[in-house]
Amino acid sequence: MLSCELLLRSDSVLDVNVTKNEETKSQPWPRSLARTWTTMLLLVTCLLYCARMAMPVCAVTMATQFSWSKTESGVVMSGFFWGYCFTQVLGGHASDRIGGERVLLLSTTAWAFITAATPVLVRLNVSPLVTMTIARFLMGIFQGVHYPCLASVCAQRVEEGERGFMMSVMGCGSHLGLLAVGGAGSVILELYSWEPVFVIVGFFSFLWVFSVKYLLKAIMPEMPSSHAPKLSQQQSASFWLKLCTEPAVLSMVFAHICFSGSSYTLISWLPTFFKETYPHAQGWVFNVVPWFVAIVSSLTGGSLSSYLIKKGYSTTTVRKMMQFCSMGISGVFLLMLCRSPSFSSAVALVSAVVGLSTFNSRQEQILI
Repeated sequence: MLSCELLLRSDSVLDVNVTKNEETKSQPWPRSLARTWTTMLLLVTCLLYCARMAMPVCAVTMATQFSWSKTESGVVMSGFFWGYCFTQVLGGHASDRIGGERVLLLSTTAWAFITAATPVLVRLNVSPLVTMTIARFLMGIFQGVHYPCLASVCAQRVEEGERGFMMSVMGCGSHLGLLAVGGAGSVILELYSWEPVFVIVGFFSFLWVFSVKYLLKAIMPEMPSSHAPKLSQQQSASFWLKLCTEPAVLSMVFAHICFSGSSYTLISWLPTFFKETYPHAQGWVFNVVPWFVAIVSSLTGGSLSSYLIKKGYSTTTVRKMMQFCSMGISGVFLLMLCRSPSFSSAVALVSAVVGLSTFNSRQEQILI
């Protein structure tokens, strides 16, 4: 997500002369349509994280039913990220060529189908370990285009002064999704089984697709077949060479790798950690509280960033401060979690880690 949003401002970071074809440049949405799309993109981001988090929430129950070891459970959950890394650049390229709305609609249809069909896939005459790993891999492929689509849509359809707000709303959508599936999913899991969690998330995802395809797209302005600037082969090679060798870009890529390694490990393994360490704890507590804190922290971090910049601090200084809180201070709380604290202390520590980690997205919004 960070690298895609960085490309939105690459023309100002790098001194590359690009001539835009005004005839293929898309027009910004009218304000009323922009508000509608912002709401719909918030909802689909929420559903995206519901689908992504459904497996970790149900992992312990599924591992017990199918006799998976921790290694096998890890293989299933890591399958998502192997697929996820393959379509980041492709998703951004396709979105620039044919429009982020179209790519988003197609990808959402695909991962919604995989989510809803998960209970059916485990009943095939194949090992559940194999089918679930493949299903998670394919889901990662289709969900990998989501944030590149959002970045492309933001650049093409949203006025420059409103892009930060839109991406901030998208960030809240991810936390809302984690909060929703963590709360409702835990209750459904305890009352029924793991299958309804996937079916319900898939159903609402299909409902979103239907709403956009048959209702919202009817009032959306026509989109040109291509939005991308025209670059010669020499200009394109020069652009990517400068981008990939820019020290600021390399440092941010490294920081994002470190952040993602810790963040997605937490998302994937926290339910298992609490279930095994505190077997009598209520699932809705440890699956809800940290993500509720994340929403509050995300909004607080955004306000703090804006306040510091208005007070005269440079953008670079504010970005470094947010990153230090996100990765430095949260790392201290994460180390404290290794000392086997009580359940309430563990929830508090995890909430602090997850809450502070949202400060990472503040630097991304500053870049837009």
